[in-house]
Amino acid sequence: MDARLIAAIIILPFAFAFIYAGIHEYLRYKSEGRANYGLVYDEESGTTHVTGIGDDAEGYDPEDFDPNDYNDPDIQSGEDGDKA
Repeated sequence: MDARLIAAIIILPFAFAFIYAGIHEYLRYKSEGRANYGLVYDEESGTTHVTGIGDDAEGYDPEDFDPNDYNDPDIQSGEDGDKA
């Protein structure tokens, strides 16, 4: 197999996904207007993810992170399933 064909087979799915995401975001922009994206912290799972945030909400600031606020159900429950 030619090296250019192998490279195209590897790159094409990523190119299609990129084009699809661009079209999807453009259509969202045309219908809803400008969006504000930011990092959001989920206290239940202790994870962060990038999502659209509202105008009245604030994005996650890593400087304000307190690891003691994380609600891990495995740590909070004992062997009997009681809260520790």
